[in-house]
Amino acid sequence: MPRVKVARKSTAIDMTAMCDVAFLLLTFFILSAKPKVPDPVKAVVPASTAIMQIPETDFAIITVGEGKAFYSIEGDDLRRATLETMSAEYKIAFTKDQINKFVHTENFGVPLNVLPQYLDFTSDQRRKYVQPGIHVDTTKENELANWVLQTRKADQALRNVELRIAIKADAQQDYPIVGEIIKTLQKQHVDKFSLITSAKTVAK
Repeated sequence: MPRVKVARKSTAIDMTAMCDVAFLLLTFFILSAKPKVPDPVKAVVPASTAIMQIPETDFAIITVGEGKAFYSIEGDDLRRATLETMSAEYKIAFTKDQINKFVHTENFGVPLNVLPQYLDFTSDQRRKYVQPGIHVDTTKENELANWVLQTRKADQALRNVELRIAIKADAQQDYPIVGEIIKTLQKQHVDKFSLITSAKTVAK
C-alpha cells in the first residue's frame, strides 16, 4: 500500500522571551558598568604578563607623568573620610558641596590649599585646567605622604583593612620622582605595593 504523505508545516519559534532576557541583560550591564575615567596625565605604562584586576574599594593609585604626581582613591566613603581628616590636619575648610564633588572625583593632582578652588570649577573648567601635581619631596614638603597616611587611617577606621597601593608611572618617566614616591611609602613601612602595567602577550 502506498504511504500516506503528511503535509509539512513551517516551524515558528516565539522569540519574545529571548528578547526580554536580552534586554534585561543589556539594562543590567549598562546600569552596573563603571565608566572609565581619563587619566589626568598621559602615562604609557610598561608591559607585563601578570594580570590582576584593580579592586573597587580599599585601593589607592599614585599616577606619575610629566614630572608630576596624581592621587586616586577607590571608594566613595573612603574619599569622604580621607578629605575630612586632611581638612582637619591642614585646617582648610571645605563646604558640603565641595565634599560631595570630591567624593565623585576619581583622581586629582593639586595641592590641598588649591583643592577647594579646583572643586568649585565646572566639569569643562576642570578638563582645561593644568593640574600642577601633588607635592612630593622627602626632604621638604611632602603632601602626598599625608594623603597616603590619612587614607590608610581612614580605611582602618571604616573597614579595619590595610589599604592597598599601586604606582602607575609613565615608562619614559625619569626615575627621581618615582624614587621619591617609593621613599615616601617606605617611610610609612609600606614595602609592598603594586605597579600598574599594560597586558603583554606571552610568547608561545
